[in-house]
Amino acid sequence: MTSFVTQRNGRAAAASELAPLAFAGYAHFTAMQVRGGKVRGLDLHLERLRSASVELFGRALPDDRVRSCLRAALEAGPADLSLIATVYSPAGEFTVAGADVEPEVLVRTGPAGFGPAGPLTLATVEYERVLPTVKHVGEVAKTYFLRQAVGRGFDDAAFVDRRGRLSEGSIWNLAFWDGTSVVWPMAEMLIGTTMGIVRRQLDRLDVPQRVQEVTLADLPALAGAVVMNSWTPGVPIHRIGSVPLPQAPEFLELLHRGYRAEPLTSP
Repeated sequence: MTSFVTQRNGRAAAASELAPLAFAGYAHFTAMQVRGGKVRGLDLHLERLRSASVELFGRALPDDRVRSCLRAALEAGPADLSLIATVYSPAGEFTVAGADVEPEVLVRTGPAGFGPAGPLTLATVEYERVLPTVKHVGEVAKTYFLRQAVGRGFDDAAFVDRRGRLSEGSIWNLAFWDGTSVVWPMAEMLIGTTMGIVRRQLDRLDVPQRVQEVTLADLPALAGAVVMNSWTPGVPIHRIGSVPLPQAPEFLELLHRGYRAEPLTSP
């Protein structure tokens, strides 16, 4: 059984159906890790797809239909895999779709992912994403700044907005530790599903959390930092720009414990 499956609206996608999408960039998606045929934070993934569809297309597909497409892809692959569900309009780009044009779902699966071990060094880049609360496709800047960072000897990039606030990474959320509390950066950004999972589970564990502006000048006072995404709830950061950050194994363990506390759910 292969990990690689591509389906359109719950059925195997033909090359003729995929060809127009290969050149399109007006869509949004969510990425998840599937373990034993189940996922964590399914409600957060569905909410992401709903809200982004309303933002981009003016309408959203029913959750039941999206879940049906997810199930069809999972049934065609192994129990552990990575899955990306993309929602797009068949009207394509550079057009104004009418209210009668219903979005469609493209699901792709691949081998299970786990993320790098770290610790990572992040170059800082002044950049603000368009529609930052939407996980949309076609973001050339993310890969561009990643490659620029690696060319400068870093592992990845962290974005700083026009006010000097750290917001997010190329494909990551940022989280910080002050020794007792988890600090989430205040800026315009995508709230990741893993971030949402960890935040609600830390609430249940009575772990202090707060949201505040974090600048490069604030980093020396902090006790640790991580990046997180659908691969992992925490990869330690060794340095952001020229500012070193201490290792905080208790912080990392806390994030992973919170993530593991989230139940796995079948689509």
